[in-house]
Amino acid sequence: MINPPASYRWIRRIALAVLLVFTLTPVLVMLSSSLKPLQDVQGPFRWIPSTVTLRPYVDIWRTVPLGRYVVNSLIVAGGATLCSVLIAILAAYAVSRYRFRGRRLFTVTVLSTQMFPGILFLLPLFLLFVNIGNTTGLALYGSRGGLILTYLTFSLPFSIWMLVGYLDSIPRDLDEAAAVDGCGPLRTLVRIIVPAAVPGIVAVAVYAFMTAWGEVLFASVMTNDETRTLAVGLQGYATQTDVYWNQVMAASLVVSVPVVAGFLLLQRYLVAGLTAGAVK
Repeated sequence: MINPPASYRWIRRIALAVLLVFTLTPVLVMLSSSLKPLQDVQGPFRWIPSTVTLRPYVDIWRTVPLGRYVVNSLIVAGGATLCSVLIAILAAYAVSRYRFRGRRLFTVTVLSTQMFPGILFLLPLFLLFVNIGNTTGLALYGSRGGLILTYLTFSLPFSIWMLVGYLDSIPRDLDEAAAVDGCGPLRTLVRIIVPAAVPGIVAVAVYAFMTAWGEVLFASVMTNDETRTLAVGLQGYATQTDVYWNQVMAASLVVSVPVVAGFLLLQRYLVAGLTAGAVK
């Protein structure tokens, strides 16, 4: 391997340092503001708080029902992730391993849905859920289940496409060996393909979870006070008379820590799942 010149290494280090500063500066601002009393946050900004207090981290659970928002977000994001993974595995396996009429049309249609902005689906989904509720009594609008179905409309197509690319990189010899041992298609999928496709499945799961966890547009329209998620619930710290900026920053940090920790733990699987489909 040829070592890069010293100038290239220095340029890379400088670029990474600039990127690191650009990334960490907002986090440090949030951390500093979350440790200040409200009057200090509303005044001139200081990196080091003159008065350090943990009171905002206590008040965030009282100002708004943050615990309920956390539960709603976990249920919705977890449900959307589980459904996306299960459906994407079955669909991707069929597209990757079988040749059927309309296969190419299906793949192109699934991928082409990503060209449209999500706001185009907002009004049709709203009317569809309301009409279903009026006709059948099934309450999709304002429910967690309805929000899960909503998130599937734009997380599932990309999940299928990404998982197809990964399954194509798995040798078909494994399928043939499983067939020789007497395994049917479903048994082959569960015992052979799924264990070999763990990085790709993790990549799909992380993508679906992150998409549902931080989504604001659909959550602000499709939920009510009982089913509101974190992305929308954080707006409750802004009242008609004041904005509790220190609590906003504290709540943002608290709800971000589990997601960041999970992302870091699954990072190697995510990179492997994305790159395998990209180099195929």
